[in-house]
Amino acid sequence: MSSVQRRVSSSLRQVVGSAKRSYKALRWHGESLDCSSSPFLTHGVHVFQCPDSVGIVAKLSDCIATRGGNILGADVFVPEKKSVFYSRSEFIFDPSKWQRVQMEEDFLRLSQMFNATRSVVRVPDLDPKFKIAVLASKQVRLIVLTVLVKFLCYDVSLLLQEHCLVDLLHEWQDGKLPVDIACVISNHDRGPNTHVSRFLERNGIPYHYLATTKENKREEEILDLIQNTDFLVLARYMQVLSRKFLESYGKDVINIHHGLLPSFKGGHPSKQAFEAGVKLIGATTHFVTEELDAGPIIEQMVERVSHRDNLRTFVQKSENLEKQCLAKAIKSYCELRVLPYEDNRTVVF
Repeated sequence: MSSVQRRVSSSLRQVVGSAKRSYKALRWHGESLDCSSSPFLTHGVHVFQCPDSVGIVAKLSDCIATRGGNILGADVFVPEKKSVFYSRSEFIFDPSKWQRVQMEEDFLRLSQMFNATRSVVRVPDLDPKFKIAVLASKQVRLIVLTVLVKFLCYDVSLLLQEHCLVDLLHEWQDGKLPVDIACVISNHDRGPNTHVSRFLERNGIPYHYLATTKENKREEEILDLIQNTDFLVLARYMQVLSRKFLESYGKDVINIHHGLLPSFKGGHPSKQAFEAGVKLIGATTHFVTEELDAGPIIEQMVERVSHRDNLRTFVQKSENLEKQCLAKAIKSYCELRVLPYEDNRTVVF
């Protein structure tokens, strides 16, 4: 057993002992929580990042246990040969005995004790949902797609851009995404009778059409529309956001790329992959940075392809991966499973 494994194993035993629970009572790696046995209990999530030192897990578990809470899941990551500690804990508690304000104060004291760079607690039943804005470009009609592909050899991956937005909206409608959608912004207009327009109108989601040019990306107007959001989602938004925009927004921006990064960056990734003769295609969800398609990766999904596939089937398979990959990344982010790691990596619990 490595030193890291011994450290984590020892730390988790401290969790069990401090909370006076057996290993059988713990749930691991994001398994569903069930508070139905007591209508007075709810569950919370806490993530922690700090310089590594002895006793962090014990103090974290003691903080929860002394307020009458019980840890249901604990995940710890201590990188080998790195003096940094990451953890994510799920716990149940009685909100009448551990009020939300007191919880913040308790975890703040721990944060100060260990000089934490990140300490976030979230109670899904009590806290507001994350508010997001979605930026998306537009899909052309299938008949136009067919002509362009057959006679002009266009890369269809540039044309199929609506599927991520539509899937995201339906996931939200079905209650599968724990977010509130503040608005949808697009650089392409959509008529009043389109599927997306009707959906947004029925659900009271504002839609903003901001036509862009190379000289004017309308970024100042976008910033005005998204200033009260918690993070931004690019659902196949075919514009590059500037460094000034990212710095002005100051919050996370999540993008879906229809390619398996770091290969096939930029435009035409399906065409690049097809011409390279790959046997696996993929989709990548990542944080947006000023460098194109180079931000920290949150989620990736892959599917096999073969010599029998053509460019069209590459794109069709890629579409399904994109929708799943984007939805999963958003869920992981909202469940506090994603933490920054080093300069350009992530820890995803």
